[in-house]
Amino acid sequence: MPPTVTRHHLIGKIAREFSISRAEAARLLESFFREISDCLVRGDAVKLSSFGSFQLRHNRARIGRNPKTGEEVAIAARRALIFKPSRILKDKLNRQTRGGE
Repeated sequence: MPPTVTRHHLIGKIAREFSISRAEAARLLESFFREISDCLVRGDAVKLSSFGSFQLRHNRARIGRNPKTGEEVAIAARRALIFKPSRILKDKLNRQTRGGE
């Protein structure tokens, strides 16, 4: 199973890459995530060049069915977060799969 990248890992990478303290790197990363979150909460799309875009999809209320009992259940309207990778990221991932990099 491949390793999971965590905030801790990202903070260490940023601190090393820019020769700053881990505390400064943590503040920078938290600020980045906060800005993305705030934009999405407002309903704005977030596009990160060469990486991808985050968009909100609005799912309307509907009637679902409990698969175990067959009972109908009301499902409330909700917003779902969708990530669409950029063509550059898709190409990079596919080159890795084919052993190109």
